Amino acid sequence: MDFLDLDRTCPLNFDVLIAGAGPAGSASAIHLARQGFRVLAVDRAAFPRDKACSEYLGPEAVRQLDGLGVLADLEAAGASLLTGTTVIAAGGARLAGTFAAAGHAPFRATGLAVSRRLLDARLVQAAREAGATVLERTSIEQLLFDRGAVAGAVLRDADGHTRVARARLTVGADGLRSIVARRIGRRRHGAPSRIAFVAHLAGVEGMTTQAEMHVSEQGYVGLNHLGGGVTNVALVVPQRSVAAARGRATGFFLDSLRRFPGVRDRIAGRAIIRAVLVTGPFAAWSGRVVTDGAVLVGDAADFFDPFTGEGIYSALKGAELLASAVPAALADGGPVTAARLSAYLRARRRAFAGKWAVERMIGYGMLMPALFDRAVERLGRRGLADTLIGVTADFVPASAVLNPRFLARMVL
Repeated sequence: MDFLDLDRTCPLNFDVLIAGAGPAGSASAIHLARQGFRVLAVDRAAFPRDKACSEYLGPEAVRQLDGLGVLADLEAAGASLLTGTTVIAAGGARLAGTFAAAGHAPFRATGLAVSRRLLDARLVQAAREAGATVLERTSIEQLLFDRGAVAGAVLRDADGHTRVARARLTVGADGLRSIVARRIGRRRHGAPSRIAFVAHLAGVEGMTTQAEMHVSEQGYVGLNHLGGGVTNVALVVPQRSVAAARGRATGFFLDSLRRFPGVRDRIAGRAIIRAVLVTGPFAAWSGRVVTDGAVLVGDAADFFDPFTGEGIYSALKGAELLASAVPAALADGGPVTAARLSAYLRARRRAFAGKWAVERMIGYGMLMPALFDRAVERLGRRGLADTLIGVTADFVPASAVLNPRFLARMVL
């Protein structure tokens, strides 16, 4: 259904309006439409679309995809199995963690490497199959307010037509540069401020079912084999270093990759088969995740750093948490106040507090190369790598590493 068809066939009046139809938005739409709510999701993109992303999913993200009913189709379409992650520090220390050896009974012993072009399009399709209305090439121009509460939005399609969409609850699932987040509260950026340059390369040598993270004083590079001879290559560098990339993102990307010993020889002469895409800065969070009539999910709520590869999982899990809280918030026909959405905030803290701590431990640790190299060496030598990788893949509790014994063994 497109924008003008919607004009002719029904009023723009919904229970839930979702800004963004990426993983957070589409998963929210699927869950809420299955519960019987009238859901409208809008996205400025047309699907399938490419997205700057590591395209990495651990076993818990796979569990989410299975619950959404799209896992079998993604695997049939060519998603590649992942068995874990290998980390190579700046000084050459190395650890290799596998999901199967991490304990705590993951949903299954493998994750997935899957292009966002495939993943996002299948989730949008699933949202429509669940009964949600999804409008592509449509953006949020401004939010509507009624007595101080968000009450929907003014939408604009690619041809410039505008329409008012009213909803009892507006969900901001529109990513790092979320319009909804900026309209309902302060959007803050902190340290470390990093920018990612992401491309698909053909024929990268030595790729296995392990994702790779190569760390240096200049940043880090992630390699993730998508299957069919295609590798996702993600370069993440400090924001202060990217002035040289202005107008030459591809040249900057390739020049920077040559500074990583474990990468440069493997990508030499390899064809870039999907253009370099740029995203960031990271370390962004919203001062207000819920307000009267509106709520944030996924990167619109917070995103620290892509090193641990949890962005898609956080989006899918956040959508599940939101869907659990919405029925009570929308009950009885009264205003959807921030107080009615407080259960979602509490659920986010329970689900993500440990993840946030581990992300920051790793993200700030990379700013101290000698300490980071020491930690990687000890984790690899002392058989602790599987536990850490299980934590970053979200099926081992964060308490397995956030305890004095583990931390001491990591650095002493």
